[in-house]
Amino acid sequence: MKLTAPVYRLKRQARVLARKESIPLHLALDRVAIGEGFGAWSLLAARSADFLSAEELFARLVPGDLLLIGARPGHGKTLLSLQLAMEAMKSGRRAVFFTLEYTTRDVLDRFRALGADPAQFEALFGFDDSDAISADHIMRSLAEAPRGTLAIVDYLQLLDQKRGNPELMVQIRDLKVFAQERGVILAFISQIDRSYDPAIKPCPDLRDIRLPNPLDLSLFSKTCFLNEGEVRFQAAG
Repeated sequence: MKLTAPVYRLKRQARVLARKESIPLHLALDRVAIGEGFGAWSLLAARSADFLSAEELFARLVPGDLLLIGARPGHGKTLLSLQLAMEAMKSGRRAVFFTLEYTTRDVLDRFRALGADPAQFEALFGFDDSDAISADHIMRSLAEAPRGTLAIVDYLQLLDQKRGNPELMVQIRDLKVFAQERGVILAFISQIDRSYDPAIKPCPDLRDIRLPNPLDLSLFSKTCFLNEGEVRFQAAG
């Protein structure tokens, strides 16, 4: 779908609309997106030419990677992760979605909104919303996963919620070793700290990851941050 203007101009229109009608910017962005034929700004951003496509991002991932995907709510991080899952399955690889946020129906509806027919890749897709999600649970679930499998964890901070789980640092270290040994790709959706101010910095980065407890973020081999349709990708080193 061709946009009537570049994304940066559409964002400018949304800011003007937000000021004019005294509404939150995210609502103004959604209104502009609807005017362009999209249900929400996150969908417009994911389809726009200014957005690093999931196909391009997936092509940069290799077995053993730990990818961190960070953004504020409503800026497309879950959508991007599901697009990555679609790219994995298109290439014949398995994709697994670990979450405490979504139901199976939610995820299938998201796939349909992206123009995919879930029935076409049913055999390659796994969904896990167990209350026991942790590093140990993920490693047990993927113990027999073929090399190149993409597993998405929605979200990083949920591993840190239960007191009975090991420290987050320990869990991520274990998952990194596991990913490298098994040749799977682990993508972690992450919350952004409330202190992040887009007026100061156009896109969040590692310093803006919400971490109630310590975590060495250099354990992630690749990162991807999103804000208002802009994507910043970086590989370690």
